[in-house]
Amino acid sequence: MEKDRKIKIDATLFDLCLGIFLYGVVCQIVVLFFSRKPEYSIGLWIGVFLAIAGSVHMWWTIDRSLDMASKDAGKTVGTQYLLRYFILVAAMALLAVSGFANPLLAFLGYMGMKVSAYMQPFTRKISSKFLKK
Repeated sequence: MEKDRKIKIDATLFDLCLGIFLYGVVCQIVVLFFSRKPEYSIGLWIGVFLAIAGSVHMWWTIDRSLDMASKDAGKTVGTQYLLRYFILVAAMALLAVSGFANPLLAFLGYMGMKVSAYMQPFTRKISSKFLKK
């Protein structure tokens, strides 16, 4: 059975990404209240970008693995998980060494993925206006 591979935004993924973005906006307001250093804001938005990219990658991996045999799906999910976290660790290490942005605020931005999961009932109300369910 061939699946239709048109690009379609999954409603749950949209809710998660919207929540991550809103979390980033709230954190940015707090950061601007306490400090005006640009490396803090840059670090925060790098973390938000990594969280959104990680969420999309996670969705893509799960969607792809559903069409596989159980053994192959487990290998694919495990491999993609390691790839996702290797990229996160490499980005954080690069930020820590370069001094370009604050790695702690990048981590705070990345934690938006976790916070967004709890904000899902709120973001569902907002996204239902955009996706016309």
